[in-house]
Amino acid sequence: MSKKNVKSFPVELSIVIPLLNEEESLPELTSWIGRVLQAHGLSYEVILIDDGSTDNSWEVIEELAAADVHIRGIRFNRNYGKSAALDTGFRAAEGRVVCTMDADLQDSPEELPELYRLITEERYDLISGWKKKRFDPLSKTIPTKLFNGVTRWISGIQLHDFNCGLKAYDSRVVKSIEVYGEMHRYIPVIAKWAGFRRIGEKAVHHQERKYGTTKFGLERFVYGFLDLMSITFVSRFRRRPMHFFGSMGVLSFFLGAIITLWLVGEKVWLAAHNLRARDVTDQPLFFLALVAVIVGVQLFLTGFLAELTSLNGRRKNQYLVRETLNLPTS
Repeated sequence: MSKKNVKSFPVELSIVIPLLNEEESLPELTSWIGRVLQAHGLSYEVILIDDGSTDNSWEVIEELAAADVHIRGIRFNRNYGKSAALDTGFRAAEGRVVCTMDADLQDSPEELPELYRLITEERYDLISGWKKKRFDPLSKTIPTKLFNGVTRWISGIQLHDFNCGLKAYDSRVVKSIEVYGEMHRYIPVIAKWAGFRRIGEKAVHHQERKYGTTKFGLERFVYGFLDLMSITFVSRFRRRPMHFFGSMGVLSFFLGAIITLWLVGEKVWLAAHNLRARDVTDQPLFFLALVAVIVGVQLFLTGFLAELTSLNGRRKNQYLVRETLNLPTS
């Protein structure tokens, strides 16, 4: 892996841009960002993450970085996905505020100063862009609306557009979360469950794609919904897996036990009154009850094993501390 290190400078705003085969749009995008931010007197850095491009994107990034000290580049050995690119960019960002945007010129850099102000002056933890007027085909907008509706319902966060690439974060947010899989769509959800609850929304201008083709695929929504389920479960039960598995196990065990006792009690009562009754083992309900008891025991044991795994995990009790007072620094 090759590195080129340059002297760092104070940064107020970091712009993290993941990209895949966007060689045509990069010069125009970086020039536009520079004009806007210099006009507002903001010190900034642009971090371009080449996610395994097969065109000349990296060569373009090298040329841009050589001509402008504000531009920094990271190149992946292969395509890892947008979440991996964002997570890597977040780790490299040095700004007080971190903004993300797409490289296809559909996100306008003119929005960046106001996003910066909302974080620094209005004290938001996260501002998500909302493309009220979109220039995408129906094959993309309809699944997006469904995706947003389900995410609002599960997370309780009332955003119109979770998937908008144009977002702004307090740097504490991006340094405290981990993004992988297709979880870049759920960064507001991850941030909320990490304790960052000042989440806002800003209507932003959306432009038609000028160069290249969309990287969108319907399979991403399938993976996205699976990631949403994963985030929901892990965020709520990572520290207490027994609460999930144990409660389900106890419920299943006692349901099976009650049905079994009822069948046995019914047979005893009928026999006591000289009434004919089928054997307990001749009734299908008995076997369903038996399955419920076995599943209950297995779930309970799963909870124990998950607790043991949690206790021995490397990230055990790494809680996010916002501030301290009069504590010695290590």
